[in-house]
Amino acid sequence: MFTVMLKAKLHMARVTHAVLNYEGSCAIDGELLDMSGIRENEQIQIYNVENGQRFTTYAIRAEEGSRVISINGAAAHLAGPGDRVIICSYAHYSEAELESHQPSLVYLQEGNVVSHTSNAIPVQLA
Repeated sequence: MFTVMLKAKLHMARVTHAVLNYEGSCAIDGELLDMSGIRENEQIQIYNVENGQRFTTYAIRAEEGSRVISINGAAAHLAGPGDRVIICSYAHYSEAELESHQPSLVYLQEGNVVSHTSNAIPVQLA
């Protein structure tokens, strides 16, 4: 049996571009892709903090160091420049892999600059 688990997350990324007339996908700064472990062409889920939209697309590499987060194609109707988004990827893990699995979490601040990284989401308090 396999369990679908969070693999990687870019938390509070700021959308820099929305390009409607593009083939599709989400362009992400190559440094952020590498840091998070999200691969080019990997399926990602994007959660728009501003309007609640949630959608699926795939990641493509943007220029390293550009801090670009570009929502392309039809998804450009769901998120625009300035919106804060959470970008997640998930993977299937075997029971044995679950023993040591830790997601790669990258937290961003203004300008899509990394504030910190982690491998665990803090416990939510009551």
